[in-house]
Amino acid sequence: MSMKKKTLFGALSSVLFVLAVTLLPVETLIAQDAAAESPPAVAEEAVIDSGDTAWMITATALVLFMTLPGLSLFYGGLVRGRNVLSILVQCFAIASLMTILWVIYGYSVAFDTTGMVKGTTNLNSFFGGLKSAFLSGVNSESVSGSIPEGVWITFQMTFAIITPALIVGAFAERMKFLSVMIFCTIWFTFSYLPICHTAWAGDGGLFWDWGVLDFAGGTVVHINAGIAGLVTCIMLGKRKGYGSKAISPHNVPLVVVGASMLWVGWFGFNAGSAAAANGSAGMALLVTQIATATAAFTWMVVEWMKTGKPTAVGIATGAVAGLVAITPASGTAGPMGALLIGLASGVVCYFCATSLKKVMGYDDSLDVFGVHGIGGIVGAILTGVCAAESMGGAGMELDSMGDQVFAQIKSVIVTIVWSGVVSFIAFKIAGLLTGGCRVDDDEEDQGLDLNSHGEAGYNS
Repeated sequence: MSMKKKTLFGALSSVLFVLAVTLLPVETLIAQDAAAESPPAVAEEAVIDSGDTAWMITATALVLFMTLPGLSLFYGGLVRGRNVLSILVQCFAIASLMTILWVIYGYSVAFDTTGMVKGTTNLNSFFGGLKSAFLSGVNSESVSGSIPEGVWITFQMTFAIITPALIVGAFAERMKFLSVMIFCTIWFTFSYLPICHTAWAGDGGLFWDWGVLDFAGGTVVHINAGIAGLVTCIMLGKRKGYGSKAISPHNVPLVVVGASMLWVGWFGFNAGSAAAANGSAGMALLVTQIATATAAFTWMVVEWMKTGKPTAVGIATGAVAGLVAITPASGTAGPMGALLIGLASGVVCYFCATSLKKVMGYDDSLDVFGVHGIGGIVGAILTGVCAAESMGGAGMELDSMGDQVFAQIKSVIVTIVWSGVVSFIAFKIAGLLTGGCRVDDDEEDQGLDLNSHGEAGYNS
């Protein structure tokens, strides 16, 4: 099995560069003794801070809580009763699969900086090497910043878990379970990991060198997953009866409970991305709350005006839209910027998840593109505006607001194209390996719970 893994994913790895050994010049015996007695600069910096570590362990648990059970219940309540278990199993299985892949090669491909050169675009600008494959060299003494490397690895692992899990909402109720697993494996390898690497690996990463601001995953997580959801739902086709009869959520209380869990867990997602218990984490916490509440209330008001009723599903979905949109800006926006992002995402995501979907005619079952794709785009672009000190932000990476917004737009375009192409290819491969990705008509009528998993969600 390991040989197959190496064959399948060997194309990802770049040639590992041999690090040159730097010899310390010998000048005098006293200088040698001083050098031997003095700890190196790196060792002095690599000190674990107990407060930072405690917060990051908490944040890691909160992000996992977003998927299990938050997203699972949110999506599970939105589908019909005969498919609720299929959603729960898909989220559970993805959490398990991504953990394994993250350990084998994911962490290394995402964060290995071998061959990266600031200002130079090469293969290593998109893919890290395999120096840390199977978490080689990681032990209880390994340090990343001011926290144990094991905590950092697990924190980033939870991001790798939730991102492909988000996609399943787009093709809910009609895709084979094996096809889902194959698709997610390929997409994770060739879309999630490279976009993560370009944004967060450091100098030499494409987005990093462009000066793109993406604090917690506007491009890496939400646009990436949203585009994948759009591509797959179009290629898979509409659910039977879509457009001719109402397809309603089977359990609205589960939807609200799941969204509430996402809201709470998202504090770990955004504030945890500071990787420390500091002022940046505190501000991320604040702006996350402001933007989410604003988007939820905005969606409720718009829906109320448009349909005459403010629905529970609507306000819950609006909250998720606000959480998505503030994600890239959570480390740089101030309170007023959070209000702007929340307002914009509430309005734009509402119309894209309703009117745009009807006009375009695609069946994005649980509005992955309308909420995560569009919300991520809105948030990523407005990050370039709200980061400005004149807007109450922490400051931009580039010299002017125009330059920053342009960099943000470039990263959005690259992510859309990259994820779109990878999603198309991954879907085709999954279909070839499973005899087509879609379940047959009888299985869809009976529900995926019984046909894919041999169980029923409700037996009363």
